[in-house]
Amino acid sequence: MKMANSLRGEVLNLYKNLLYLGRAYPKGAGYFKRHLKNVFLKNKDVKDPEKIKELIERGKFVMKELEALYFLRKYKAMEQRYYSDVKKT
Repeated sequence: MKMANSLRGEVLNLYKNLLYLGRAYPKGAGYFKRHLKNVFLKNKDVKDPEKIKELIERGKFVMKELEALYFLRKYKAMEQRYYSDVKKT
């Protein structure tokens, strides 16, 4: 029972973190929230702890991909802001 509670906590934490990251999603926070909720609801009946751990790892991978996407977007904006004069000449 202890393992199930810790996995539940991990799942909730993952959901909250993804929800937070989704605020800046390019297609909009509402779009991201709907799809995130659908994915979590689709897997709500999974009971196997190994499968749950696998899904948590997949979610962590998605978090890293989102962070990379946002970092790249910030980098491109900074590059455009600071180096736009250099590229024009």
